[in-house]
Amino acid sequence: MKSPSHDSSRRQFLKGVTAGAAATMLARGARGADLTRSDVIKRENEKPGTRDWMLTNTRIDPTTKYRCPWIEGYCSHTSIRAGETLRVFVSTNPASEFTLDVYRLGYYGGDGGRLVEKLGPFPGKAQPDPEIGAKRVRDCAWEPAAELKIPADWVSGVYVGKLTEQKEKLQSYVIFIVRDDRRADFIFQCSDTTWQAYNRWPSQFALYDDGTEKWYWGGNVQVSFNRPYGKYCQILDQPLSIGSGEFLLWEFPFVFWMESLGHDVSYISNLDTHRDPDVLRRGKGYISIGHDEYWSIEMFDHVQAAIGSGVNAGFFSGNAVCGRILFDERARAFERVGVFGPPHGTREFKSMDSLPHERPYANELTGAHSTGPVTGGADWACALPEHWIFAGTDMKKGDSIPGLVGWEWHGDPARIPGLEVVATGPTQSAPGKPNGGVFTATLYPGPRGNFVFNAASCWWADGLSAPPGYMRPKVYTEPLGPDRRAQRITQNILDRMKA
Repeated sequence: MKSPSHDSSRRQFLKGVTAGAAATMLARGARGADLTRSDVIKRENEKPGTRDWMLTNTRIDPTTKYRCPWIEGYCSHTSIRAGETLRVFVSTNPASEFTLDVYRLGYYGGDGGRLVEKLGPFPGKAQPDPEIGAKRVRDCAWEPAAELKIPADWVSGVYVGKLTEQKEKLQSYVIFIVRDDRRADFIFQCSDTTWQAYNRWPSQFALYDDGTEKWYWGGNVQVSFNRPYGKYCQILDQPLSIGSGEFLLWEFPFVFWMESLGHDVSYISNLDTHRDPDVLRRGKGYISIGHDEYWSIEMFDHVQAAIGSGVNAGFFSGNAVCGRILFDERARAFERVGVFGPPHGTREFKSMDSLPHERPYANELTGAHSTGPVTGGADWACALPEHWIFAGTDMKKGDSIPGLVGWEWHGDPARIPGLEVVATGPTQSAPGKPNGGVFTATLYPGPRGNFVFNAASCWWADGLSAPPGYMRPKVYTEPLGPDRRAQRITQNILDRMKA
């Protein structure tokens, strides 16, 4: 039972947070923000930006490899609408006051973020580690440390809350998406089920940890969104991933580039695609970015239905729609229950064969999917230079964008009428060491004059921009950063989507 003094202190704390948020909303509402306009992203990015959104003082507990117990937290929502209340759960160990600065991530003149709210300082305390539950789930039951009603003029986007404890000024993030319901040219789906699948917080409790293997690919393991994101666990040693999942690694360069050009884009979570069959139909184009591996059958069905209704789709991603997951809404958790691909279609994980491989297969939606050795790298080589996606690039057959394919890719194109392989080539495990894979980037026509594009690489966004704080990946191969040809191909695709 909480003591009366504890209850009184907490009531005053939350009252202060809510009052501050209300005052902010009233001030902003007086400006008459109109979030229904198609130039909302352009106007948002004309506002002053800052690089203060980046963490500057981080630390990882070496006994866990991934967590920052000095200051860590998570949010009550993966995505949230204006007018709804976000709860932020924070633990500080040792106990310390902390602040919470909230930033929207975008272009903002090249700074990459804009400060939208400063909260605190707040009293902090060490919150208990959850017990290991059924299927190894770690479901935190922390007390909320802050509550914030999302202001009416917050533009849809990806937001990070920079947590700073006051004893040593150590920092980490919380992350959430603000979504809206307006019509937009593009619906950008963040890959947060995949962020959570690879989240090993507090130590070895990702979807890949069964208590024995550290890269397990079977069933009966569950992961929950009710816990902080630990530091990312492979490919990169990226301090900015502490609390932010995989967003800054693979998705942010696409956001930064799109918003620099003022594209009309609205952001959603994987969970929005899972829950809402109509969420994609308010856009002309649906976009999957980076490492979009884990999907429910509802996600598959909803995207397929959107394509059937005339929505264009761009899979600027690799390893997409690979693992089939089942949600437990009560615990905000999910587990792996199948594979969106044929039996023995991949060679990387033996335990993958323990799961059902049933139709639908991913390539029946995306055009191509994970196959063969799954991992590897390649140059993204033009196979069909006369195709409209290459207009203005001056690319000829065999011309390539160095290192743009990796670290996971798509092949095995589906037998869809009208499907074209626009880029292809052998993959490698290291320079000069082919691994027997063949990537295939594809495009096929939809039923209503629309189309579905598949870039076949986790690293496509590396060819578009290099925002502040971005770290270039290097494994199997190495992309070389922004390339005018990758930018033009992407622009051609987006222009055709919104035509």
